[in-house]
Amino acid sequence: MVNIFAGANLVKIMIIFAKIYRTVMAEKNIIWDPLRKKHVALTPEEHVRQWFIGVMANHMEVPMHMMMSEVGFKLGDKPFRADILAYDRKLQPLVIVECKRPEVELTREVLDQAVRYNLVLDVKLIIITNGHRTFICRKTDTGYGFIDSLPKYEDLV
Repeated sequence: MVNIFAGANLVKIMIIFAKIYRTVMAEKNIIWDPLRKKHVALTPEEHVRQWFIGVMANHMEVPMHMMMSEVGFKLGDKPFRADILAYDRKLQPLVIVECKRPEVELTREVLDQAVRYNLVLDVKLIIITNGHRTFICRKTDTGYGFIDSLPKYEDLV
């Protein structure tokens, strides 16, 4: 039997395979959601959601196992879905992210949507993003205040 990998660097082969796989999936308009652990349709909103999962993991340093996407919950009898939730070490909601398609303007209504979700979730941080603009609000004793930068996960827990 011939070893087709003889003399080749296995890591390089895996990287090439991953690039080919991503290209094929992109052509099919499918993307891997690492939080739901499945392929999902690559809609404009999903593209923003996956980008922001990366922001949370890489910039905020939120552990992947402390995040969930498309989290269902009820406000009264009405079902809702949070785009991204991050949890603290006690598995209580900590951050909610509301993602919109890039062409959707981030208005007061979008922020109000996330604030309504927070009536149930009671998080410390609300983030709304369309991939072009991102607003971050920290819950205070008297309401919410905008902040200029994303805090690290360790500073929130």
